[in-house]
Amino acid sequence: MRNWMQRLARLLRHRWAEGRMQAAVPDELLDRLGRRVAASEQRHTGEIRICVEAGLPLSYVWRDASARERAVALFGKLRVWDTEHNNGVLIYLLLADHAIEIIADRGLTRVIPADTWEKLAQEMGSAFHDGHYEDGLTQALGYVTALLHTHFKVDAGAASLDGDELPDAPVRLRTGHGFRP
Repeated sequence: MRNWMQRLARLLRHRWAEGRMQAAVPDELLDRLGRRVAASEQRHTGEIRICVEAGLPLSYVWRDASARERAVALFGKLRVWDTEHNNGVLIYLLLADHAIEIIADRGLTRVIPADTWEKLAQEMGSAFHDGHYEDGLTQALGYVTALLHTHFKVDAGAASLDGDELPDAPVRLRTGHGFRP
């Protein structure tokens, strides 16, 4: 009985998270972050995607799926895995569960230890706990940029050839609306 009640409570929390979305990540912040991603990607061959979701779709909540599971699914749906150099990064926020997941493609996992991403998520969590979403996301973006620049720097003549493989604008998913490209 307790497990059923926990699922119901989680379901309600995920449905009500929608109200926090605009306050946490207003349109202006999404615009600023998109410009920062574009500027970042001029310095390296990596691709950075930011995805913020108010609450999980019903099917995820009901089967007690984790934020990590959802982030991995979105990593594929947003095509972060599908970059030429296998060096995409997804920064995923799930507001209802106060969860942060950073998923790095295999090109990055070869050169950057997993605990690096965990530490970054913890730092972001500290900023978010105090309500500083822009600060946390901006610092994370700067840190990811530095890592990508260190390991996947754009060669002087290759900048125009590499191109931008994925959209720079962050993705904001509304509770229960799922993903639509």
